[in-house]
Amino acid sequence: MAGDVLSQSEIDALLSAISTGEMSADELKKEEQEKKVKVYDFKRALRFSKDQIRSLTRIHENFARLLTTFFSAHLRTYVQITVASADQIPYEEFIRSIPKMTILNTFEVPPLDGRILMEVNPNIAYAMMDRILGGSGESINKVDNLTEIETRIMSNTFERAFEYFREAWSTISDIDPMLSEFEVNPQFLQMVSPNETVVVISLNTTIGDTSGMINICIPHVVLEPIIPKLSVHYWMQTKKKDRNPIEVELLENKVKKSQVPLVAELGTSEIAIEDFLLLDIGDVIELNQSIDKPLVVKVGGIPKFTGQVGKVKRHMGIQILDVLKGGDDDDE
Repeated sequence: MAGDVLSQSEIDALLSAISTGEMSADELKKEEQEKKVKVYDFKRALRFSKDQIRSLTRIHENFARLLTTFFSAHLRTYVQITVASADQIPYEEFIRSIPKMTILNTFEVPPLDGRILMEVNPNIAYAMMDRILGGSGESINKVDNLTEIETRIMSNTFERAFEYFREAWSTISDIDPMLSEFEVNPQFLQMVSPNETVVVISLNTTIGDTSGMINICIPHVVLEPIIPKLSVHYWMQTKKKDRNPIEVELLENKVKKSQVPLVAELGTSEIAIEDFLLLDIGDVIELNQSIDKPLVVKVGGIPKFTGQVGKVKRHMGIQILDVLKGGDDDDE
């Protein structure tokens, strides 16, 4: 029988209420028989599972790390970007939550349909622009009257930053982000219908002494074709790809032509540091291997053969006597 499990204190309180007459057994039975109605808001339709939201969070955690590296090098100042939250809300609610005047970068992400919005808090945007122009990174919020030069600097900066979005999403889909629109007033930007469900990933951003938020708004229509890939099963499964025979042959040829060091080891010895420091030209070091025993031949630092030293015309040589088997690099 499905139902909520009561604690001992709740059971005692219920028995006490029945015994004192505050509640009768008939009322309790009647209440239990009544249908419980759960309120559902169709304007806040949950179209993504928690598992899919977690996958989106992981993707954008990688994106945040890439952005931190890019902005740190580009602005030459302290930069820290982390994922603060990932929520699914109606598009209308997202538009109401951002400032009336802000930095809005709209990107197309072919081959996926629809557009993705990157909203950057003006404090952050102006701190970045101040650093690019040689300043200390101070922020002056005058987003309502951006000059043409300021608009170009900002749009170029965020277009370059969003290139790392491709790398962050490469495990899910091979997208090609392109800046399609730069706007400062969200009222003039209508990407989808007001009730369309969007995923909003909020990034905590610190540029020098200035802090603010970068919000990435992804409509459901963009993610719809790749929703199955956002499940944990897709992340965990390993697909065995069919190997192209031509690619295998090319790889084998490359490997065959690769050069590796081959060393015939005459022997080894251990001496004290004091003796090592006193070594001079003409001194003799006694090795731990007899001259009549086979030498170990190493390929790439790994013992592979035994051999004996000889002479080929006027050059020193080594004759392979046997193959060494065993170790981590052998199947046998």
